[in-house]
Amino acid sequence: MTKAASADLAPRLAAAFAAPRAAKAALIPYLTAGHPDLRTSHLLIEAVIAAGADIVELGVPFSDPIADGPVVQRSTYQALQAGVTPEHVFELAAAHSAAAPFALLTYLNTVLAYGPERFFARARRAGVEALVIPDLPLDESAPYAAAAAECGVAVVPMATPTSTDERLDLVARAATSFVYCVAVTGVTGARRETGAELPGLIARLRARSRAPLAVGFGISTPAQAAEVAGLADGVIVGSALIDRVQRAADADEACRAAAELVSAVSRALADDRKGAAGHEATAGPAAEGRDATDADDRRRTLS
Repeated sequence: MTKAASADLAPRLAAAFAAPRAAKAALIPYLTAGHPDLRTSHLLIEAVIAAGADIVELGVPFSDPIADGPVVQRSTYQALQAGVTPEHVFELAAAHSAAAPFALLTYLNTVLAYGPERFFARARRAGVEALVIPDLPLDESAPYAAAAAECGVAVVPMATPTSTDERLDLVARAATSFVYCVAVTGVTGARRETGAELPGLIARLRARSRAPLAVGFGISTPAQAAEVAGLADGVIVGSALIDRVQRAADADEACRAAAELVSAVSRALADDRKGAAGHEATAGPAAEGRDATDADDRRRTLS
């Protein structure tokens, strides 16, 4: 089993996973940076943090987002049409990083075009602690991860229900902040149910790594988030959140809709008691730390 994620490399992420505000699991809203425009993007980040976000994941707009479904693709296209650049994304993160830790989801071409070392250093200056790069093959990620680590940023490995045991061994060795667990095969997007294979994936990863496990892809309701929180250390909500933003008539309505969903998910994570036994059986270090927290500390965390 590999060691737990390094608090030296991503200290605020480690703290967020160890002591989430809702006590059950870290709540991680995903927003496309600069969508629907930069001003509203700033307001949305403020809104989701105030509503209960432990970590904010920002998507860097890219022309060919192969891991994303129609909702996120549409938001990315709109951001690109509005002229949003990686520098705008860094400025968004920097403006709000005092309030919450940030991770970025970006594609490899964006990193290469910017210059890897320059991109990693700029991310760190903006307060970003981790990067998710869906199209970076794990077998080829070591040089990028090493360069990012030199700048104080972690590259997050991804695991899917179809990952072989050999692949999960590589994921475990590469995990220096957290592991991004894909709940279902396919692209991002709201789904009626979480993947039936997710518990097995979580168990296989727990056997290999003590790094926190965050689950994304397809989590769209508070009930689904609570179910996933019974297994994992973090819950990522993206497409359902962006869909609400896209349906809003203006910035105020978008912020209200986003805050309502994040608040509802936060309450579900705080109130959830389902699957507690299963979570304890597969718990990682973040969950073990939470189990040791007494009731008074939990109430203070929720206040």
